[in-house]
Amino acid sequence: MSGSERLTSLDAFRGATVAAMLLVNNPGSWSHVYPPLRHAPWHGWTFTDLIFPCFLWIVGLSMALSFARRTGVTGGTSGADRGESTQRVSGLARHIVTRSAILFGLGLFLAAFPFGLLGDSFSLATLRIPGVLQRIALCFLIASPFVLYCRWRGQLLAALGLLAGYAALLLAVPVPGHGAGVLEPIGNLPGWLDARWLAGHTWSGAPAPGFDPEGILSTLPAIASTLLGAAAAPLLALPVGPARRAGALVLTGVGLVALGLMMGKWIPVNKNLWTPSFTLLMAGWSALFYGVFYGLIEATGWRRWATPFTLYGRNAIAVYVFAGLVARLLYLISWTGADGEKVTPKQLLAGGISSLLGTGPLASLVFAVAFVGVSFLFAWALWRRRWFIKV
Repeated sequence: MSGSERLTSLDAFRGATVAAMLLVNNPGSWSHVYPPLRHAPWHGWTFTDLIFPCFLWIVGLSMALSFARRTGVTGGTSGADRGESTQRVSGLARHIVTRSAILFGLGLFLAAFPFGLLGDSFSLATLRIPGVLQRIALCFLIASPFVLYCRWRGQLLAALGLLAGYAALLLAVPVPGHGAGVLEPIGNLPGWLDARWLAGHTWSGAPAPGFDPEGILSTLPAIASTLLGAAAAPLLALPVGPARRAGALVLTGVGLVALGLMMGKWIPVNKNLWTPSFTLLMAGWSALFYGVFYGLIEATGWRRWATPFTLYGRNAIAVYVFAGLVARLLYLISWTGADGEKVTPKQLLAGGISSLLGTGPLASLVFAVAFVGVSFLFAWALWRRRWFIKV
């Protein structure tokens, strides 16, 4: 693969991941959702639990490929040997810090929007600080030096070290009033730390008060997810054909899936805690899925089917932010109906679909698919104007 070549398969995989994220986040009714489109309540996993780890894995892989293009190197040797200039590295460092700050700020913006202007409750004292974009920002920022200065073995060792250290914290550090090794919604170390260090600023829908699924301590294994994606980059540079590279990705994925499932016998697979078993399992699925995308697109040249996903992937963060704003407006804008009851655009649209399909998960899914379609129109409009918003 040429260092300057842009991988259509990676754009498509990123776009498919964002589309899946929008699908599961925007049902017509949270009371009627097919089980695979919900997060596992605690231990275990569903299709929905795959999505965010896949995105972080993609962040890591994209980071490795991007840094290689920007510096002309793959990391791990001296500056002189690698031909890096001080100016080039310092410029990349500014890019890393700036991008991380923008992502974190966008996450806070989405959490606060629309700032109480539509009757929503808004207070800086209760603003949720963690979140999806905030976690992406932190993972990008902290994983960057390892991707820039370490070869894949160093990245892999760093990821495994983070997972081992996190496992030790989960199992060995006692939580006041609960003891050590508690992996239930109440009494686990990440939740205890979030409740104290982020008091009042965690997600109101979390499995336990004060807990946040994107909280402080569980960001450590999420960084490992990012590094595992970066460590997969050399598979795309193997001196073999695209089909064999795809095979290498799939085999790596199968191995990690097996390892994650085996580790799950010791530490349960749990997305909320982002346990080490969950991290390895999801990295395996990410590599496996991307191997399929890479094989279909890069090896066979079959690209037309992936065009909608590619359009999503070229403006992934912009589409995610757009969808987040629209989703909030759909249930915050309201007016009084003829019966005197409050009506929102989401109730009106979801109700119209339910009147045709009945009240149930199918109607809820159709609403979600329609929402993904509207978001696609936004992605398509950006693409038509050749506006690629890089965050």
